[in-house]
Amino acid sequence: MERIIMHVDMDAFFASVEQLDHEEYRGKPLIVGGIGGRGVVSTCSYEARKFGVHSAMPTAKAMKLCPQGIFIQGNYPRYAEVSQQIFDIFDHYSPLIEPLSIDEAFLDLTGMERLMDSPRQYALKLKQEIKEKTGIVASVGIAPNKFLAKIASDLEKPDGLVIVNKDHVQVFLDPLPVRRIWGVGAKTAAVLDRMRVKTVADLRKMSYEELHKTFGDKTAQHLFLLAQGIDERPVAPRGRAKSIGNETTFSEDLQSAEAALEVLLYLSVKVGWRLRQAGFKAKTVQLKLRQSDFSTFTRQKQLFEPSNFDNDIYTVIKELFENLNITRGIRLLGVSTTGFEEMESLSLFHDEKKDRLYQAIDDINSKYGKLGVTRGALLNK
Repeated sequence: MERIIMHVDMDAFFASVEQLDHEEYRGKPLIVGGIGGRGVVSTCSYEARKFGVHSAMPTAKAMKLCPQGIFIQGNYPRYAEVSQQIFDIFDHYSPLIEPLSIDEAFLDLTGMERLMDSPRQYALKLKQEIKEKTGIVASVGIAPNKFLAKIASDLEKPDGLVIVNKDHVQVFLDPLPVRRIWGVGAKTAAVLDRMRVKTVADLRKMSYEELHKTFGDKTAQHLFLLAQGIDERPVAPRGRAKSIGNETTFSEDLQSAEAALEVLLYLSVKVGWRLRQAGFKAKTVQLKLRQSDFSTFTRQKQLFEPSNFDNDIYTVIKELFENLNITRGIRLLGVSTTGFEEMESLSLFHDEKKDRLYQAIDDINSKYGKLGVTRGALLNK
């Protein structure tokens, strides 16, 4: 049976929600993310993108590129609320849904031909329902596999709809820059460029042996298959989360411990909030750090007792980071938690005052949209 995979991606999601809720932001360059010299852009409106601003860019650089922009920290509880509305809509369109993030997912439509006039009409109906019920615009890609569907959803943003027929896969892929292939970052792209491989068509002309000689078995196989549009990964619905975390990749490497700790604080606050919203407490906290040469380090530590408090997470993350003694050339930072217990499961050392404090914090964040109201307290620890 021919697979039909849909990838749905909200357009500039955080910024779109803000522009939906605040009329004064509409039609203006809006940048959502960390505020201050060491902050990082989470996302930005299409008006801001015209100035070269993009996600994962340092906020300081975004301010130089777009000084007339509106910079806000964002309302993450509100984004989660809209996201839940969107995923509730997805449930009516496919029994197999694989969330990728708060604002995108794969839907497997294989075998559902009798339920739709055509994949295109089905996608248009989904896009219209999302727009009518949430006010958010979605872009959709439909293809025989996940790799192709994800590329397709990104090609005609905003409000895009691109369908890749199984008989036209190479016609679709060949003209695209090789950076469009999942996993081809700056380092791999630079190597390919020295090999005069600039498009997917150029890559497809290379033999597996040539790729293996340069990249080794795993990467060579990855590039060789994707250049031909081959991706056998199934759409994998997720049950109870095995981990909850956040990470960010920087367009310019961080060069100081202060900048890294600012980002780790921000990520710890986000992870703590996600744990509380999910009703979990975590036993283990993990730090992920990747350098500019793609060397990747992970360190983890168990908490004294399961927790979802921002300061407990950040205290451990700060210790793990400082023990690594890496302060320059930082390309990626991540904070994640595992080993969950339900929030109702309390220990002898349970701190009810902290519970009430964080409940108040979450209530304030939900009402006023200032996630990270605990930041000052954490920095003074």
